[in-house]
Amino acid sequence: MPSPALHLFERQLALSWPPADWQDVTVLAAVSGGADSVALLRAMVVLKQAGEGRLVAAHLNHGLRGEQSDADEVFVVELCRRLAVPCHVGHAAVDRLAAEAGDGLEAAARVARYAFLEQTAARLGARYVATAHTADDQAETILHRILRGTGITGLAGIERTRPLGHATLIRPLLAARRSDVLDYLNTIEQPHRQDASNADLDFTRNRIRHELLPRLAADFNPNVVDALLRLGLLAAETQAVVDVQAQRLLQQCLVDDRSTSVRIALAPLIGEPRHLVRELLMAVWRRQGWPLQAMGYAQWETLAQMATAHEKGAIPAKQTLPSAIFAERTAEFLVLRST
Repeated sequence: MPSPALHLFERQLALSWPPADWQDVTVLAAVSGGADSVALLRAMVVLKQAGEGRLVAAHLNHGLRGEQSDADEVFVVELCRRLAVPCHVGHAAVDRLAAEAGDGLEAAARVARYAFLEQTAARLGARYVATAHTADDQAETILHRILRGTGITGLAGIERTRPLGHATLIRPLLAARRSDVLDYLNTIEQPHRQDASNADLDFTRNRIRHELLPRLAADFNPNVVDALLRLGLLAAETQAVVDVQAQRLLQQCLVDDRSTSVRIALAPLIGEPRHLVRELLMAVWRRQGWPLQAMGYAQWETLAQMATAHEKGAIPAKQTLPSAIFAERTAEFLVLRST
């Protein structure tokens, strides 16, 4: 059990992610300089009192706010120096990356950040990469996905853990509220950086945080964040059951599995629910490492129709999908390959 001498936030982290699970391995903590990541780093330093592992920080300067971005970097480096935590800094021209990829700044920054974390973790041999997403981030993510249109997987929100290269990405603060973070920092008198872009209402995520959620809480349900978190938990439990069924079905119908192509037998899919067939196809995408982001409901439904139509001529025999994935229906198989 966590020591009663610890601050409530530190005890909460220790219960969510016991130090015994990570103190003997290398952990890379993502630190932006904002309140959440600074609180995570400070609490991890307190909790890591033993073990042979290393606690290392990583900071990516996105270069989006000029001198402010550079000041964030200086703040994180100095904080880590005071805490005797090694700090690895990276730089990315996110505005250029966004233009090249045709994505928004938010998406490009996220891709750059996780690429930097994965590369840094691989170089250090880190077992875990810890990020500071909170319960409020989870609620905002679920609501954002509802507004865009999502399935059960999306309703589950942010995963607590997932692979990141050879490391495991973990979000140990998903049960903590933003108010818990600020109370902790105030108690230990730890300053943090304020990102002015977090108040920019041109970003959808900021409008959800500053306008939509407060309006929902004021006019409809004061416990709207708790309601969204409960929805996410139920969706995750449901998705876990579906995942097991999809994997079982995949084992029955996966005939040929190569690095660039997959052949799926159609006979085992006869009579299976369309939703389960779509989940099987998503599992194939994840297995192959093909990008999921560009695939929407229409594309998954088209593939499911190709896989389950009783008559071959009832649906198109060939489809070119996002990310240059080619699908072809034959009499007995659905063949998928990257081109």
